[in-house]
Amino acid sequence: MTQDAAVTTATKDAARQGAASGSPELDDATRAALDADIALLQQGSRTWSSVTVAQRVTLLRALRTSVAATIEDWADTAADSKGLRPGHPLRGEEWLSGPYSVLGAIDAYADTLTKLSEGRSALDGVRIGRAPGGRTKVDAFPLTGIDRFLLSGFTGEVWLQPGITPNTARESAGLAQLTPSASGGVGLVLGAGNITSIPVLDVMYELLAHNRVALLKVNPTQDALVPVYERALAPLIEPGFLRIVRGGPAVGAYLTGHRDLVHVHITGSAATFDAIVWGSGATGKRRRRENRPQLKKPITAELGGVSPIIVVPGEWTDADLAYQAEHVATMRLQNCGHNCIAGQVVIMSSDWPQAEQFRAALRRAYAGAPERPIWYPGSPVRMQQASDDYPDALVLADRLLVEIGDGQDATALENTEYFAPVLGVVELPGTGQRFLDAAVEHANEKLQGTLGGNLIIDPATEKALGTGFERAIAELRYGSIAINGWTAFGFITPTLTWGAYPGNTLDDVGSGIGVVHNALLLDGVERSIVRGPFRPFPRSLPVLNGGGRFTILPTPPWFVSARTAAQVSEGLTRFRARGGVLGLVKTLLQALRA
Repeated sequence: MTQDAAVTTATKDAARQGAASGSPELDDATRAALDADIALLQQGSRTWSSVTVAQRVTLLRALRTSVAATIEDWADTAADSKGLRPGHPLRGEEWLSGPYSVLGAIDAYADTLTKLSEGRSALDGVRIGRAPGGRTKVDAFPLTGIDRFLLSGFTGEVWLQPGITPNTARESAGLAQLTPSASGGVGLVLGAGNITSIPVLDVMYELLAHNRVALLKVNPTQDALVPVYERALAPLIEPGFLRIVRGGPAVGAYLTGHRDLVHVHITGSAATFDAIVWGSGATGKRRRRENRPQLKKPITAELGGVSPIIVVPGEWTDADLAYQAEHVATMRLQNCGHNCIAGQVVIMSSDWPQAEQFRAALRRAYAGAPERPIWYPGSPVRMQQASDDYPDALVLADRLLVEIGDGQDATALENTEYFAPVLGVVELPGTGQRFLDAAVEHANEKLQGTLGGNLIIDPATEKALGTGFERAIAELRYGSIAINGWTAFGFITPTLTWGAYPGNTLDDVGSGIGVVHNALLLDGVERSIVRGPFRPFPRSLPVLNGGGRFTILPTPPWFVSARTAAQVSEGLTRFRARGGVLGLVKTLLQALRA
């Protein structure tokens, strides 16, 4: 065992002991171990500043190899930790949201850094155009032939903040990799507890967007993944660019206040963010009132919110109604609803002739999805809260469906991120542009947060709305928007960005501050937009699709209703890790059975 490895092991053990004691104060051994890790990272920060961009590409390739070697252990450990037994149809979620996402990010970052190392712009070969309001947009997905084929019908754009020109976008793309010798110091990443790729993706963004090496404190729900992380991320750990520690709130409190950590990034809740920035109890309230934050260093955050699913009325077939109902159910039930980006409020038209048909299809899809444990700490309490808020809610299997009726108050539904299998439906009057504008205003003004919004619209209706549709999208104030898709697609696509709509502050943090992922290393991001197919294969064929987008996917593997999702998700991850045409063909055949 090397000295670095010995120190890391000592840190983990000491932090575990400190957390187990339940004491708000850390013992001397824990503090010493954490301090030693931070001292090693300070040395690692100096080393990182001497590594050229071309050498960083080599490091990313080594990282890819080590991650690829862990994919099975990673997915199995994650699924087991969430109570998904072997053979459970939803175990595929842990392949896509774990190692698949990380491998895709490594590939995308390596491509960006390769361009920069060769003296080219990070946006070389990437199309740049215009979006509503004079904004610059970057066509950030798909950028590879395999993505164009496997994810045909899906596209992604990054809209930059007003005033940024295409030339400025090209010149500034690269962020800290434009000045690789400028050290960003040592930062703290407080890892998410729900999705296993998030801590790793956040560490990578610290390193590549900010030249900041990182101390990662994993959420206790991810403790079982630490040995996998250590193997997967060994190329970052061994030279001192990363340290991983366990621990509870006491460890977190000590680290956020540590003088040698220059920045904090958190994926979590607004309550945790406020406790870090202002403190807790009466002291925190007083500091906030006096605008005296206790945190003396910059902080970025992704904090979730209540995500809308706007269903624009049109003339839908029975197959459309069933498919889009399954789509909505997936937005809520993937990972049992323990997602910051889970759709929570369906906004639909009370004047839609097919409204009751869609409600019936949604009830069937929501009730028919495979059952699974409610595993995230605190979620059973929030389920009970939802039951108390809406005692007349439909209890379907292990989940709640809240259908807001006339005179019923939707405030709790629209302002409480339940982080559990709770889905609500509200209605607004109107059709066409009138309904769409009202729904956008409702989402902007009534729902808590600005992380992600979803919108479902058939091709004929979108075409009829014309420029009014794009204007409405521009008015929708969310950091990620999915049209005929789910914003989780934006999360899993590394060249898109992930984070709240700009404008939040320490005092009113909303869904967070800053962005992550962003493998093109774009500056001045406003939002990312995903566009997908309204109909799956074979109804996506031009002769059947009414002008919609073609896709080869029948039921996407992330749908909770996809019968072969586990096999397809595993196959796609293995292909991403190791290639192999035969394996890909087998996976595609499984997809056709979904």
